[in-house]
Amino acid sequence: MNVFYNKWYKNHALVYKILLFIVTTLFIVYLFPKTGKFRYSFEKGKPWQSENLYAPFNFAIKKSKAEIDSEKNEIKSRSLVYFELNREIKAEVFSDYLTRFNQVFKDSSNFSIENSDLYLKGKSIVNNLYDVGVLDSDYNYDEDRAVKLVTSNKVEKEIQYGRLFELSNLRQRVESDLGSSIPTADKKRIISIFFDVIKPNVKLNSSLTKKALEEELSRISLTRGRVEKDQLIISKGQVIEENQYDILSSLKSEYESQVWNSANYNWVLIAYTLLVALALLMLLLFLSRYRKEVFLNNTKVTFIFFNIALMILLSTLVINFNSQYIYVVPLCVLPLVLKAFFDARLGLFTHVLTVLLLGFVVPNSYEYMFLQIIAGMVTILTVSELYKRANLFISVGQITFIYIIAYFAFFVIHEGQLTGIKFQIFGMFILCGLATLFVQPLIYIYEKIFGLVSDVSLLELSDTNTKLLKELSNRAPGTFHHSLNVANLAEAAANEIGANAMLVRVGALYHDIGKMNNPTYFTENQSTGINPHDELSNRESAKVIIDHVLNGIEIAKKYNLPDRVIDFIRTHHGTSLVYYFYMKEKAANDNVDINDFAYPGPTPYSKETAILMMCDSVEAASKSLKEPTSTKINDFVENIINKQMESGQFLNADITFKEIQSLKKVLKFKLANIYHLRIEYPE
Repeated sequence: MNVFYNKWYKNHALVYKILLFIVTTLFIVYLFPKTGKFRYSFEKGKPWQSENLYAPFNFAIKKSKAEIDSEKNEIKSRSLVYFELNREIKAEVFSDYLTRFNQVFKDSSNFSIENSDLYLKGKSIVNNLYDVGVLDSDYNYDEDRAVKLVTSNKVEKEIQYGRLFELSNLRQRVESDLGSSIPTADKKRIISIFFDVIKPNVKLNSSLTKKALEEELSRISLTRGRVEKDQLIISKGQVIEENQYDILSSLKSEYESQVWNSANYNWVLIAYTLLVALALLMLLLFLSRYRKEVFLNNTKVTFIFFNIALMILLSTLVINFNSQYIYVVPLCVLPLVLKAFFDARLGLFTHVLTVLLLGFVVPNSYEYMFLQIIAGMVTILTVSELYKRANLFISVGQITFIYIIAYFAFFVIHEGQLTGIKFQIFGMFILCGLATLFVQPLIYIYEKIFGLVSDVSLLELSDTNTKLLKELSNRAPGTFHHSLNVANLAEAAANEIGANAMLVRVGALYHDIGKMNNPTYFTENQSTGINPHDELSNRESAKVIIDHVLNGIEIAKKYNLPDRVIDFIRTHHGTSLVYYFYMKEKAANDNVDINDFAYPGPTPYSKETAILMMCDSVEAASKSLKEPTSTKINDFVENIINKQMESGQFLNADITFKEIQSLKKVLKFKLANIYHLRIEYPE
């Protein structure tokens, strides 16, 4: 059991990476379409770029959505409409008409035969209305639309909709049928009677009408014509017209739905999984070979994989909604974020892999990948200092401009002209650029979630008015002044060899904060001439000096300094000796244990931490120079850095001998300026 636990403990980081790799692969494959991908990209009105295409199998030509919608609208406009006819209402209306007529006219002073003729004329009008039918509402059908009147689901007759009477036309119809010979007073009375007694006896039978329409729609053919196997579909260079476009769309649909979904679904999943796993494996291999410190940090690996999955998720969501909006997704945020936390090379490598994976799901994949890779390169090349807001705005403008230029070139290649260019695509590129500006708050969010540090945070930490640096200035003013000098030297040195100057400067400002615990034990803070080391043994003095590294790490953690800054505190002395007290002890005791006078390490493992070690040692030792000259300074710098190299302090740092030589030149030049060396003028 203990053996298994020990193996697990030793390999838990590797096991975590394997699980992360598997989960990310499966998640990305889940987002991909579960069909085979048609190998050709095409657009209506553009030339066919691939070789001559022959039909791989027999398939039907599917009608376009516009054709099917047109046929449906045609059927809807002419399909039969069923109305329910209630014959009992006619008898009720005649009975009500007689009753109301007697009530209205029986007390009339001129009630006579003429009035009975009026009754008969009104009765004739009622009879005419109900012979065709009175509608309960206006249904807005065309007047020549065929309708069927049914009673108890039995068709009574078929007439045109325009013949059915609408109640809204009652006054006009009665006045017209009565004519002008009827006295005005009598006409008003009988019209009021009609308004009281006329009831609708025809209403729409929705169920029968809907059923009839569905039967008509079900008979629509979704295909028109057929393509036989080995038949030439389109030749290379031929412009894709509407007919060829429909045939190609039918082939693509048939290829993806029938062939892949039914026969090879599992094979498609396996193939997608292999390709996605291969891409992510390349990323892990890149990290393990060229970014070892990132690879060994599971949080950083998780952060990179999370950003890849997030970009693919956003892109697939947009494609599922409407693939025309794919360029709205700010994919250039990915290299920006990775460059802010790591470096440009890792950001570009990850961006290219992400774009390659998205090539499986986006339309016009070649055009999309070209645009995004070029935009990613521009992002890496233009954004030099992300913490400067003006730089970000300028870079976003350049990225948007590159998008527009590249799209314009592709359009001209496809169309051979400028007519018909889609200016709304330019608007999408502008929206994409505006969305890219969200990278600043996104970096802040990532810092809080993943505990990483960016150049923006480094800029805040470099402010000498921070609480910790103010405390250092008050408690150990000499150390604070030393740290400022080292920061200036280190920043200049980092700029010389292309290292992260901001990171080095911040590391230099905080590298000696551990001296705050015992400031007077360090010479730069001894202003009274009293040396407390006189009361300690050499071993005790060495321990106090060495402990400033461990104390600095504790203080840094207390103030929540980022790990990247703590690394400078941990490594700025490497495994070197507290040489002064070691030599004193050795002079008095030949059996001295060298480990008692050595810093615990580790040695620097990056260019930036190596630069700090050199600058710290050179700046501190330079205080001992008496009557400095150019020759003395040159020998002094060479001697210190060569000793560090001989003791193996830079073996784990990613720094070359050529870069070390460049750093020596910078340090010599800076020290010469500090001591204001001048040539000797003759008297």
